Amino acid sequence: MTSTGLSGAVRAVTDATFAAEVLRHDGPVLVDFWAQWCPPCHMIAPVLDEIAAERAGTLAIRKINADENPGAARDHQVMSLPTLILFRDGEPVAQWVGARPKSRLLAEIDAALEA
Repeated sequence: MTSTGLSGAVRAVTDATFAAEVLRHDGPVLVDFWAQWCPPCHMIAPVLDEIAAERAGTLAIRKINADENPGAARDHQVMSLPTLILFRDGEPVAQWVGARPKSRLLAEIDAALEA
C-alpha cells in the first residue's frame, strides 16, 4: 500500500480520467473524494481496500484527491471530505459524507444498489 492508501484493487482517478474511469465504467463505481490533510479520509482508506478486494468484479472503487482535482469535486458538489459517491451507469445514486464502519458502509451500498 502506498502513502495515498491505494491498494491494487482501489485505483486513483483524476479530473482528466474521471469520465472514463467512473462515468463510462460498466457496473457500479464507488468514488472516494479525499485529501491528504483529512484524518477521516485516512481512517476509511483500509475499509475501502477491504471492500474493493471482497467485491472485485462487482464493485469498482476509485479515489480522487479533491485538492489536486477540484473539477470532479465541484461537478458533484463535494463540500466535505471524505465524500463517497456511488455511481451506476454514469449517474450518482447515493452519497455519504464521513468515515463509517465497514458493515454500515456495505449495508448502505447494497441498499442503494437494490433501489
